[in-house]
Amino acid sequence: MARTRTLRFPHPEPRAEKMRLVPFFLPFAGCPGRCVFCDQRAQTGQAAAAPDAALPELESRLSGAGGPFGLGFFGGTFTGLPVPWQDRFLETAARFRRAGDLVHLRVSTRPDRVDMETLNRLRGHGVDMVELGVQTFDSGVLERSGRGYGGEVAMRACAMVREGGLELGIQLLPGLPSHDAALWREDVERALSLRPDAVRIYPCVVMAGTGLADMHAVGAYAPWSLDEAVAECGHALLRFWERGVHVIRLGLAGEPDMLARLVAGPWHPAFGNMARSLALRLFLEQRLLSAGGRLVRISVPARLSGEFWGHGRANAPALAGLGIVKDRVTFWPEPEFEAELEE
Repeated sequence: MARTRTLRFPHPEPRAEKMRLVPFFLPFAGCPGRCVFCDQRAQTGQAAAAPDAALPELESRLSGAGGPFGLGFFGGTFTGLPVPWQDRFLETAARFRRAGDLVHLRVSTRPDRVDMETLNRLRGHGVDMVELGVQTFDSGVLERSGRGYGGEVAMRACAMVREGGLELGIQLLPGLPSHDAALWREDVERALSLRPDAVRIYPCVVMAGTGLADMHAVGAYAPWSLDEAVAECGHALLRFWERGVHVIRLGLAGEPDMLARLVAGPWHPAFGNMARSLALRLFLEQRLLSAGGRLVRISVPARLSGEFWGHGRANAPALAGLGIVKDRVTFWPEPEFEAELEE
């Protein structure tokens, strides 16, 4: 009679403390120019607002939010705003921190708009995290995308955030002009070397009215296919998970304005699910193939039932190759996987 053994293991995604985030968008605020890919109005569903109009809106939003919550300033270059306006926004947030409602504060900005003096000032105002819109660490791609800085500036900015005692968030944008899969994988490894606390991944899409749309119209730019974007982001996701990095966003949200202005590119309403499903399948391949033996049964955390087989059962053929077929799978309430393997 064949001997069996039981293998129990957790999902590789690092556990994150659940926190309700109130996003406050300042489209284009503080930005030194327009990058070829950028259309903040379409992406956020909001038009650019002057700081003096945005400040009372912030007060109103936070007053009605009800704590505890986190607050994030997004959509522009926060540290590109005049310092007095930065201070006013942060002082408004600080009142809600003192009241015990605000528990985490983050700002987003560009790598070339941070220095130690700025970071110290942000920390003094109670900022917890700085998210840097790095997009890529490749200098050639950055130049062709009109970013106005090189890869070394991006690397140094990330390091400075860490040195300044702040949490580091990195935003990456795979698929920019001349950005191929090999460069993307280098970006992932460079990001990992900087030990970020959080990463956002937005595969590049073409929005009407952008420089990228002009390039696409004349054949000078072709976005990644959906299949390539899912494959590359799925592999990257597993790399981040393995190193304990939280990936807090995969793909653009389907704002009505964004969908109306979308020209081309790897956008899909289930993009995040598709990439997560692939990452999960790659992880299971690693664990089960290294363990050896024939799979008799596997119990899967019930919370993963929507990702396990993959969008449109995309994972099913590869899982079958591991011996994972429907009658050997049970979804259970435990947080870990449990596989029974026959020697």
